[in-house]
Amino acid sequence: MTHLLKTNTGRLRIAGFLEGISLLILIFVGVPMKYYFDSPMVTKIAGPIHGVLFLLFILGTIGVSIDQKWKFFTTTWKVLLASFIPFGTFYIDKTILSKLK
Repeated sequence: MTHLLKTNTGRLRIAGFLEGISLLILIFVGVPMKYYFDSPMVTKIAGPIHGVLFLLFILGTIGVSIDQKWKFFTTTWKVLLASFIPFGTFYIDKTILSKLK
C-alpha cells in the first residue's frame, strides 16, 4: 500500500477507491436514510467528505493526465466521468489506472 503513495498514479488510485466508496455510501445509505427515514445524519457527515474526495480525484486525474500525456478525448474524459457513476472509479482503476506505472 505504501508504494501507491509514491506516485501520482498510485495516489489517484487511492483517491478513486475512497471517492467510489463515499459515493456508494451517499447513494445507497445516505439518500435512503434522508428521504425515507427522515434522518439526514449520514448525508451531513458523508457529503462533505465525499466532496473533498471528489475534488482530490479530479485534481489527481488532471495531474496523471499531464504526467501520462493523455489525450483528453481518448482517456482523460473517461476517468473524469467515472467519478459521477456508481462503481465507475473501480472500473476505471481496473481497466486504465492499474496498467500505468
